[in-house]
Amino acid sequence: MNHVNVTINGRQYRMACEQGQETRLLRLAENLESRIASLRTKFGEIGDQRLTVMAALMVADELVDSGQRIRGLEEELVALRDVRVVAAERARVTQTAVVNALNSASDRIEKMTRELNRPSHNGVAIG
Repeated sequence: MNHVNVTINGRQYRMACEQGQETRLLRLAENLESRIASLRTKFGEIGDQRLTVMAALMVADELVDSGQRIRGLEEELVALRDVRVVAAERARVTQTAVVNALNSASDRIEKMTRELNRPSHNGVAIG
C-alpha cells in the first residue's frame, strides 16, 4: 500500500492507495479542491466544513446523473443489439430468397435453351 499527501480545502491529508493509483488519487483531490475553491469564490467564507459538504454533494449529484446516463445507454445498446440480430436474420432470409430466385431463373433459362437448341423437323419442334 502506497501513501500520497493530498490537499483538500487547504488541509493536507495522508491517504493510502494501491500501487499505481497515486496519480489518480492526486487528480481526484485536485478536482475536489477546485470545486471547493469555486464554491468559496461564489459564496464567500461560509465555513470550511460546509464548503466541503457542498462540493461532496456536487460530486454525488454528478455521479447519480452519470449512473442514470450509463443505464440509459446500456438499455439503448441492448435495443440496438436486438435490432442488429433481427436485421441479420432478415438479411439471411433475403439472401436465401435471392439465391433461390436466381437458381430458379437459371433453371428456366437452361430449360428454354435446351428447347431452343433442339433440332426441328419442318419447323416443328419435337419434344
